[in-house]
Order: sequence, then C-alpha cells, then structure tokens
Amino acid sequence: MTNMVAPTEERATEERIEAQRRLDLTELKQRRDGSFNWFFAIAIAIFHLGALAAFFTFRWSSLVVFAAMWIFAQNIGIAIGYHRLLTHRGYTTPKWLEYCIAVCGTMALQGGPIYWVAVHRLHHQLTDRPGDPHSPRDGTWWSHIGWILHGSLHNETAVLSKYAPDLARDPFYNWLSRYNWLPVTLVGIALYLAGGWSWVFWGIFLRATLGLHVTWLVNSATHIWGSQRFATRDDSRNNWWVALLTGGEGWHNNHHAHPVSSRHGLAWYELDLNYAFIRLLAAVGLAHKVKTARVDGSSAIQY
Repeated sequence: MTNMVAPTEERATEERIEAQRRLDLTELKQRRDGSFNWFFAIAIAIFHLGALAAFFTFRWSSLVVFAAMWIFAQNIGIAIGYHRLLTHRGYTTPKWLEYCIAVCGTMALQGGPIYWVAVHRLHHQLTDRPGDPHSPRDGTWWSHIGWILHGSLHNETAVLSKYAPDLARDPFYNWLSRYNWLPVTLVGIALYLAGGWSWVFWGIFLRATLGLHVTWLVNSATHIWGSQRFATRDDSRNNWWVALLTGGEGWHNNHHAHPVSSRHGLAWYELDLNYAFIRLLAAVGLAHKVKTARVDGSSAIQY
C-alpha cells in the first residue's frame, strides 16, 4: 500500500510545483494591467522640471559635476554594472568592487539591482515576443516609457526576484534594492552643500532625466532602427548613435547574439567605451574571467 501511495503523493507535489511555476511565469510576463503608475509619473515630471531648471543655473563647475555623475551612474553603474556584470556576468570583480558598482547603478534612478536585473533577464528570454517587458512590437511609446507607466511589472514585484536568485540570496542586494533611493539622496545633499542648487540640478535632475531617456532608447530605438550582423530571432539592431550616447550599449544586435559577452562593439569601428573600462579594470587586476565574442561569432575568454 505504501508503495502505491508514495508515487501518487510525489505526482501531486510535482503538479503543485508545475502549477506554481506557470503562475509565476504568468505574473512575470509584462502586460497592460489597466492601472497607471502615478508615483512614477509624478516623479518623472518633477525630474523633467528640474532638468529644465538646470539651464537657468548654468556654471562651468556644474557641467563638470554633470559629466562626473553621468560616468558613475550611466557608464559604471548601469552599463558595466547592472547590465554587463550583474545581469549577464560577463566578467567578475572582487565583491567589494561589485557592491560599489551596484551602488553607482542606483544613482541612475532606474530601480534597485534585483528589479533591474530581473526585468532585463526576462527581456532576453522573451525578446520581442508576448510578455517582453518593453518590445516595440507593442508600440514605440510603450517600449520607451509606456511599459513603466502602464505595465504590470513594478519595482516592488517580489516575484521578479525569481529571475535574479543570485542577487536575491545576497543580504546586501536585498538591502540596496529596498533602499535604492538612499545613495542618490545622500549624493544630492552633498552636491547642494558643496555647490548649491546648480550642482543639484545638473548632477541629479538633468543627468538622471537624460540618462533615463538614453537607457530607454536601448529598449526602443535599437529594436527599430539599425543593422543586423547576426540572424537573431528578434528585432535587435546595431544602432551607432545610441551606441555613442550610451558608451557602447547601442550595439544591441551583437549583444543579443552573444548576451554574456562583456564586449558589445565587436568590429574595430564599433566604439565601446564601457568595454574599454572593463579592460582597464582587468589590466589593474580588478576584473577577471572577462568573456568576449568575436565578429565571426566565436567566443573566447580573455585575461
């Protein structure tokens, strides 16, 4: 009798696990849920107003602050941090440096690391198919910003952590995801004390606003305009002007063909400043196992 009951219980357990997995996948797929993200809409409106105010408070020192904050938040934080390091593990660094890079990523105001990484991994699994968080096939506006305003995937969606289990197991990333607003707030206060409102408007409001739109262009423009070197099963394109704006993230078809490659600009003429910085880290012994892809499609491990 025992031998007959055990398989039945085992099948029931497997069916429950499978049912939960299907439920999780349904929750994870992006969809228009009929609501409007008023918190984000109000916040982004305030930042756009702050960005406009920056042009009435110009100082040369403010431009320097803007450039420095852009490099730390967009290039180091988002491109080589959230994207190439945490999402795709295209290279490794000492843990203390990985944490510092992740903190830089929060200053881009694109959410905590668990949310960002989970959404991007979901994008790669469902690229330009139903459930993709931000495909232009659902509309250009949707792929740029509409998916945040009207979509079902939110920063507080706990189920997203299933797509970033490596980060979700780490207490630091859980803390940083919960308090992702804290680093940029502290930096904003420091900028105000050091340089007044001009530094805040240029280093926080204008920089973050432009940085958001530049990142969103990778979601929208590089799936609409550009060329395809690799025959991927999606609409990803290599777009040179998005690559210039992002330091190399615009070589998007290269990236979708070889997601784990820390090098996106594969040809000599494809400028990839973000990869150059990773190579610099490797040269001083702070980056290891740097994965790269070649133009012919083969891959290799360097350093």
